[in-house]
Amino acid sequence: MRVSPFLPLALAGLLACQSETKPAASPPATVQVHDDLGRALTLPAHPRRVLALAPSLTEILYAVADTATIIARTQADDYPAAVLRKPLVNSYPLDMERLVALRPDVVFTVEGMTPPDAAARLGQLGIPVYYQKYRRVADVLRGINDVGRILARPAQAKRLTDSLQRELRILENSPRGYDRPTVLALASFDPIYAYGQNTLFTNEIEIAGGWNAIQDTLAQPYPALTREYILKIDPNVILGGRFGKLDSTFFKNNPELRRTRAYQARRVYATTPNLLQRPSPRIVEAVRELQMLLWK
Repeated sequence: MRVSPFLPLALAGLLACQSETKPAASPPATVQVHDDLGRALTLPAHPRRVLALAPSLTEILYAVADTATIIARTQADDYPAAVLRKPLVNSYPLDMERLVALRPDVVFTVEGMTPPDAAARLGQLGIPVYYQKYRRVADVLRGINDVGRILARPAQAKRLTDSLQRELRILENSPRGYDRPTVLALASFDPIYAYGQNTLFTNEIEIAGGWNAIQDTLAQPYPALTREYILKIDPNVILGGRFGKLDSTFFKNNPELRRTRAYQARRVYATTPNLLQRPSPRIVEAVRELQMLLWK
């Protein structure tokens, strides 16, 4: 059998090409990110064990993550119902020992929920704590996408936020009355605390077609209010409970507040528990409920 004189040259060239070919780069084991508080964190590129210390973020995890990766819940978690099957970790006060024993790759929380010193201690133990904060509805959608990227599931998060954005746009452009009502949303009754100007509620009620009755930017997000202040702002609508129930409790204890326009028009309404308080994927439901109450 004759061997082509070119075969040795061809084989030499092939071997040379193979020797020059670099092996494919391995995917990174970790990624560098900054959370919403500007803290630099090193996270696994593909977290396999995650939990949240805020109910809103637990809801986000269930909407975006592979639910098998969610390893625990807190005492405040109640949605979706499947979360109740997860092991319990107290978030307030934080059960540090129980949390560490679960060996999470990432812990998600929100500004004001988890003390910074607790987050620092967990970081020293190799458990990164990622904070989110929200001032507007757009921040919630951004936060969902951030969680999606961290969990290596950006497509799932993007589909969700695109859908939520479309629904919010419909709500914002829906027909409504000419005058925007002012709305006082009560957080507690004795003492009286309410949703201040620098809370997510302000943007939610604007999308729904109203204004936060508290126009002053006060020191606390949920300020304590005097009866005199409530009479001064004189809201068109008060949220916090059914008219009949509050009439026999809150207004009975604060009879001067029966002079408000909201009371006089019986525009005192209850909202779905935990819906208004949580910056979660159910934020569209919260805005829709507010809009329904404003224009009923």
